[in-house]
Amino acid sequence: MPKRLFKRPRAPRFAALTSRTASWSMNRRLAAGIAALAVLAGAAGLTAYLTANTDRPAGSPPPASASSPSPTASADGESRSAVPKPPSTRNPVEFAKAAAGALWSYDTRRTTQPQHLAGLKAWMTTESKYTDWDSVASQVPDPTLWSRMHDNGQYATAKIAEGHMPQAFTKALGDNPGAITEAYIYVVTISGKQSIAWRGGGAGAEGRAITLAVQCRPDRNCALSGVSPRVAP
Repeated sequence: MPKRLFKRPRAPRFAALTSRTASWSMNRRLAAGIAALAVLAGAAGLTAYLTANTDRPAGSPPPASASSPSPTASADGESRSAVPKPPSTRNPVEFAKAAAGALWSYDTRRTTQPQHLAGLKAWMTTESKYTDWDSVASQVPDPTLWSRMHDNGQYATAKIAEGHMPQAFTKALGDNPGAITEAYIYVVTISGKQSIAWRGGGAGAEGRAITLAVQCRPDRNCALSGVSPRVAP
């Protein structure tokens, strides 16, 4: 019986964010773009929360997963196959729910790895200063593994349970409401389940959680800014 070739590792337990380093690894361009925001550590602000580490630690495990193509949500709330277009919404939580569904779903039977990446690229903000594409692309299996998964007929579906802005983020925003008005980037944590199946077999649904940076400017629809390497409670 074919074996599942790629399994998204379990997300770490909700780790408490310390006031000194609420870790969010964004690339340097993103860090520079929101460097003007106040530091979360002392009094108020979002910079430390979003950009405590501007680079991923050397040797840290690459992605967290076989996630990706976003499915269209069905009546039962499950995501289906290919990567759909991002939703038209200015609500960061609703957008993050849809984005998480896209990152936890894929279908190697229908889509090539480059096609899948192209589908996810459409979810990203077009503002280069605030986009961390690498953190999103790293969620997808590399071409070799994707090909093996295709040979095995592997696919995954996602079911979203809930989404919320982490407490540390909402507190920082409450302490300094104006801090967000430069980048309009919101931090949102999503939880749900992912089910993986392959030709002749499958696995039960497993719990997933992810923290995303979502840009929602007042005059346009939300877009994905990046994926955090850690889950914020």
